[in-house]
Amino acid sequence: MPSLTLPTPRTPDPHDAPALRWGILAPGGIAHSFATALRAASGQQLQAVASRSLPRAQAFADEFGVTAAYGAYDELVADPDVDVVYVASPHSEHRAQAMLATAAGKPVLVEKAFARNATEAREIFESASAAGVFAMEAMWTRFLPHIDVVRRCLEDGLLGEVHTVHADHGQRLYPNGPARLSEPSLAGGAMLDLGIYPVSFAHFVLGDFVDVTASGRRTDKGVDSQASIGVTSSRGAMGVLGTTMLTKTPTTAAVCGTEARLEIDGDFYAPKAVVRLVGNDGTELDRFTNADTQHGLHFEAAEAARQVSAGASESPLLPWAETLTIMDALDDVRAQIGVRFPGE
Repeated sequence: MPSLTLPTPRTPDPHDAPALRWGILAPGGIAHSFATALRAASGQQLQAVASRSLPRAQAFADEFGVTAAYGAYDELVADPDVDVVYVASPHSEHRAQAMLATAAGKPVLVEKAFARNATEAREIFESASAAGVFAMEAMWTRFLPHIDVVRRCLEDGLLGEVHTVHADHGQRLYPNGPARLSEPSLAGGAMLDLGIYPVSFAHFVLGDFVDVTASGRRTDKGVDSQASIGVTSSRGAMGVLGTTMLTKTPTTAAVCGTEARLEIDGDFYAPKAVVRLVGNDGTELDRFTNADTQHGLHFEAAEAARQVSAGASESPLLPWAETLTIMDALDDVRAQIGVRFPGE
């Protein structure tokens, strides 16, 4: 049995990734976080930004020193100086904007959830495949150093046989939060914005699900406000997952094996997370904390830059098939709760 100490992460320094020129579609809150991280902690270049409102795009460009601002998305994807496009719009817009970029021959990094549903996600990947360009879901957690610690623990068998995963994500974002969470037309609800984190984490640990069961509540507009989810893997391991936009939950995760368990303290998906290795007697054996707890989105950008520069179509850390399987699971959960978006 391997020594019960945590391995070190293999995550490359984002500064070492090839410097690409980024175009950002939709300068909202997550785009601000992305631009802040790239400027502070990477060598990536902010080349262009586009919004349906040119003054809004220009204000973003002025704030972050972006070279070009556009009042139309098609103008940005046509810019020959843009190497890769980051789609930062609400879920409802991901398919159209990602396919606009891929049709113009631009690689894309698309915010999670990758699309409203698995059908739209497949269409994006088909478009990227036809254009011969890179595409990846911007599930930032997957590329953070503490998640590579978890990955190495699983690869090395440090925990023994893993039987159970626990993960939850809850924030108080309804009813007084952003419209993208409350409006069906924007593919709102807890699942696509918050629930994707525990579902994606469980899939990362357990592999493909053979069974997904869910119960939940809907708002008066018909989007999901919270859900309890159970998943089972092909080898019988189980995940107990939860999400809500009605209250702040611990937002922790645990990976439980026969020899030991990992406890990831809140918020488990973010750079400030702490990974603790705990023995079966409850003794803490080791712990890991990310060196940079202020940023995080630069790690996904660096991975995209490495893969684009290598001529790859997808990342081995989050391949297309895995994004599609996770989207299928989210569709399954929404169907069981009774959530359907306009046009689906």
